[in-house]
Amino acid sequence: MKQETKVAPHRPHAMRCRITCGLLLFATALAAGAQNIPPAEDAARQQRVTWWREARFGMFIHWGLYAVPAGEWKGQPVSGIGEWIMNRAKIPVVEYEQIAKQFNPVKFDAEEWVRVAKAAGQRYMVITAKHHDGFAMWHSKTTDYNVYDATPFHRDPIAELAAACRRNGMKLGFYYSQTQDWHERDGDGNTWDFDPAKKDFAKYLREKVVPQVRELLTEYGPVATIWFDTPKKMTAAQSKDLADLVRSLQPDCLVNGRVGNDMGDFKDMDDNQIPAKVLNVEWETAMTLNDTWGYKKNDNNWKEPQTLIRQLADVASKGGVYQLNVGPTAEGVIPPPSVERLRAVGDWLKVNGEAIYGAKSSPYPYEFAWGSLTAKAGRLYVHVIDWPKNGQFTLYGLSNKVTKAYTLASRGKAIPFSQKTVDGRHELHLKLPAAAPDARLSVIALEMGGVPEVERALVQQPDGQVKLPCAFAQIEGPTLNMDDRGVVQNWQNPASAMSWDFKLYRPGTYEVVAITSARSAAVDWAASQWVGDHQVKVAVGGHDVEGDVKRQGDVVDTRNPNFRDVRSVIGKITLANAGDQHLKVQATKINPDRRLGFRLREIQLVSVAAK
Repeated sequence: MKQETKVAPHRPHAMRCRITCGLLLFATALAAGAQNIPPAEDAARQQRVTWWREARFGMFIHWGLYAVPAGEWKGQPVSGIGEWIMNRAKIPVVEYEQIAKQFNPVKFDAEEWVRVAKAAGQRYMVITAKHHDGFAMWHSKTTDYNVYDATPFHRDPIAELAAACRRNGMKLGFYYSQTQDWHERDGDGNTWDFDPAKKDFAKYLREKVVPQVRELLTEYGPVATIWFDTPKKMTAAQSKDLADLVRSLQPDCLVNGRVGNDMGDFKDMDDNQIPAKVLNVEWETAMTLNDTWGYKKNDNNWKEPQTLIRQLADVASKGGVYQLNVGPTAEGVIPPPSVERLRAVGDWLKVNGEAIYGAKSSPYPYEFAWGSLTAKAGRLYVHVIDWPKNGQFTLYGLSNKVTKAYTLASRGKAIPFSQKTVDGRHELHLKLPAAAPDARLSVIALEMGGVPEVERALVQQPDGQVKLPCAFAQIEGPTLNMDDRGVVQNWQNPASAMSWDFKLYRPGTYEVVAITSARSAAVDWAASQWVGDHQVKVAVGGHDVEGDVKRQGDVVDTRNPNFRDVRSVIGKITLANAGDQHLKVQATKINPDRRLGFRLREIQLVSVAAK
């Protein structure tokens, strides 16, 4: 898929252009995503994205010649992801071309692929028409280096998949690598065969990209979306020309953000990342079922169904679209573990799909430890990961009068509830069944009049905790950068600071906890991606506490267990008064080891009394 780098192991192929914001502050990224688009053009874009926004869930397919070596070259395993084997092993073009003679996916069945997607509850499919290896997976007239002419298969799988999608009411889109092309002298990325100084990138765009994109958009019927990638060398004019070409040929076809330079219809998250809060832009995240995108025979690190279900709900709760990848084998078979997991998600959606399809993002801007929320007019859907053992569930901040509560699994059987207001704080108390309807994720529907209205400020939660994610912080002093997950990147300057405003309901003594990023647990160098021994100062309620960032426990992201964070108690502080509070954190001394900096994700206040 994208480019690999050990600097970002949670997406080991991800040294890419950040599409709308580079490495700017996350809040700036949101502003960049809300482009200054003329009204007519914005109306057209809104029309294009309507079906996609309501679909919420699609299938990504990474399939190409790289499925033949499947992670090994000349008898040796190649590190990294499957589709990057040509780059990682620095395979010469003349040798890589020979793989085409072995590519004969006789078990490919387009109808079966569509059935798998439909059984999963996915509403569209996106397949790699051309990845970075430059091989065309359709019968391209622009080159013989295509699946019809260069392989013994001698069929056009893109045509067969397009026909199967039309027969079954499934939308189809194409992935096309417009910048990286390791097969071409003038494409980006191949420095082992071609001199980078002699590349003519504009010629490559003109002579290969434009003709091939034109083919895909004129010979295969309606195309729902075209998914570009890694626009490293793209100028604003080149990105615009490519997006304009798509819209001139198929006005309803979506263009993703990785066309570059803010010319897409939506923002792409970094691979396998979900943002820390509800976004005010159209966005999508691409996720893998294991660690690779293209097929790699020794990658059996499959995500469990509960992880996939929780990710889907979390993405929907923040207004995004979840595009989940499969990597078929060289024979054309979607691996059975992928199929099993997709069917499990589909079974969950048969019961709970009402809370995903067409649902709006959570009215709360932040996420909850216990789960997430989605909404529709007159309904709020509470997605519960952590089902309370005593059956007591409390939600703060909902001002609407609830008329009925029930789990979607119970088909409307009412749950007892009560609402009250305490010192201006709206409280909803639910008496839930002792056992969760679904241990992976259960959904409670709350019926009410009108659109759900909530307290949007950061507030202390019913369990006594105050969570202050960096994605909601104000920056003081030198600018700090954040990734899509809301982790501060490269905090090196002690003059920088972050601060939050929040509401405290319970005066008392609190542990001040720093949650810092340990990167991904999906790759073997993850443990080395954390540096501690920073000195931190936290000021709140007229008091200061200082301490060191020490590894005192790992925190697993329940929505994306490939990520690990580190928990460090900075100290204790007593807050004597309830009400509005202001907290400021500074890294007074930063450990220079490996220049990773203070990689903060969140500050927490944990009630000592509650513990």
